[in-house]
Amino acid sequence: MNLIRQIISFILPVTVLIIIPLTIESNRIIRFGWNLILGAILMLAGLTTMGLTISSFIRIGKGTLAPWSPTKKIVIVGLYRYVRNPMILGVLIVLVGETTCIWSIALLTWTLIFFITNTIYFITYEEPGLEERFGCEYLNYKKHVPRWVPRFTPFKSSTEEK
Repeated sequence: MNLIRQIISFILPVTVLIIIPLTIESNRIIRFGWNLILGAILMLAGLTTMGLTISSFIRIGKGTLAPWSPTKKIVIVGLYRYVRNPMILGVLIVLVGETTCIWSIALLTWTLIFFITNTIYFITYEEPGLEERFGCEYLNYKKHVPRWVPRFTPFKSSTEEK
């Protein structure tokens, strides 16, 4: 059952990164140039970020990236020591890469809608839920680790050995 939840969870990024952009720009022709190279680099960086963070959610958090199957443990390792939402940041980087590849105002608009929607979701639902589930540990993490812009040094939780 856990494997099925993980597979179903990938419907979210596939929809956000593939189905919606293809729907928005179904007739766009991609031409080789600097924007394609830069866009590809950004997409690779975003996909790598997503892969690392999704793996942490599954291995450490014992959950998935989907809100209907949340982590059972708080994840404060790897990229999560620098920014609270590196998974969504990875998605945003991929979307910016896609936008750059085809130089699309429509995809840029989709990227902004995705960012604003997620910011509202995190503030009104996700963060209060994490506060309730993980208490003081999450509140301390939230106090020291920014939502979107990574910090320069890794956060060390009070439970880590120094």
